[in-house]
Amino acid sequence: MPDSLTPLHLAVALDGAGWHPAAWRESDARPAELFDAGYWADLVAEAERGSLDFVTIEDSLTVQSDDLVDPDDRIDRVRGRLDAVLIAARIAPRTQRIGLVPTAIVTHTEPFHLSKSIATLDYVSTGRAGVRVQISARHDATAHFGHRELPRLSLDSINTAAAQQQIGEYFAEAADYVEVLRRLWDSWEDDAEIRDVATGRFIDRHKLHYIDFEGRWFSVKGPSITPRPPQGQPVVAALGHGGVSYELIAGSADVGFVTPHDAAQASDIAGEIAALQWAAGRRRHTVRVFADLLVFLDRTQSEAQTRRRRLDDLAGVEYRSDAEIFVGTPAQLADVLQEWQAAGLSGFRLRPATLPHDLVQITEGLVPELRRRGLFRTAYEADTLRGLLGLARPANRYAIA
Repeated sequence: MPDSLTPLHLAVALDGAGWHPAAWRESDARPAELFDAGYWADLVAEAERGSLDFVTIEDSLTVQSDDLVDPDDRIDRVRGRLDAVLIAARIAPRTQRIGLVPTAIVTHTEPFHLSKSIATLDYVSTGRAGVRVQISARHDATAHFGHRELPRLSLDSINTAAAQQQIGEYFAEAADYVEVLRRLWDSWEDDAEIRDVATGRFIDRHKLHYIDFEGRWFSVKGPSITPRPPQGQPVVAALGHGGVSYELIAGSADVGFVTPHDAAQASDIAGEIAALQWAAGRRRHTVRVFADLLVFLDRTQSEAQTRRRRLDDLAGVEYRSDAEIFVGTPAQLADVLQEWQAAGLSGFRLRPATLPHDLVQITEGLVPELRRRGLFRTAYEADTLRGLLGLARPANRYAIA
């Protein structure tokens, strides 16, 4: 790889049959297998064949809906999903080097439970676990739990001062949630397990620590019941669209997913997150900023455009996304990635419009093109997800030097 070029990082976001709502109707789709472990194992194996850094797996606490704030009654869309963390745990032993980053909704779940699940995933995968923390402001999700009442948001009120304050509180809660996760992962020192048969001592109790977290939303004593994960702390990721979501990325995450629509926006976002990171006192931490793009990839741009139009016709509406939608060839996408990377991004998370088609276009078309340009690895260079991302294994905050 030429010294003058910095290799980029590449991930894929997996969701059902693909991100387009009509993806399940494609001839190569496998709608009857969406709830089978083998389906997910095949997708991740394909991503690993392309030496991608990691996959993310989508999740939610409500049935999928085209409406951003309420359920819908559509029967022509994929509805229902498996638990993302459990999918990752199931397929981890069937992979070797690729990172596994399931989504977890933190608004209605407990950090102690998630810390244990992700630590377990890190053990099962031998150091390849991460977690994407996501808030949920939906009223129907709140109704599933009954622990608290949250004001109802609507599209008409989303930009009001009251709604923005409420959303800010969701993200502040998420920041506390991540802090609890990190403290629990550190609550066992790396050498807390002695396993000395002769003396009968399995652990050194002095190397297990109460975290004593007291905050507005959580009061957690600790320690965890799971020893410190192989990576020390699994990778924490978050998706942001500006404002308080960028503050969560800058102040709490290792990887941030953002949605610029051109290189200039990419540069502005990278600079804004860097400034927020400095203000949060994390200037010594590395935060990788990935741009999300939704991709329709084919041998020619005309074929990609035709496929998109056909899928939109099946769906009955033009598909729109929070992320930039790219329609074209792998080589054309490589041009975009190279330009955006030069604007200050660490990498890219690609959302395949249909699966497996666009995933295979990534592994068989985009990856070889990036390698030809000296922009992507030819093989895995590390055994852990932190290692792949160039993130140091963090010191344990409770250990006494």
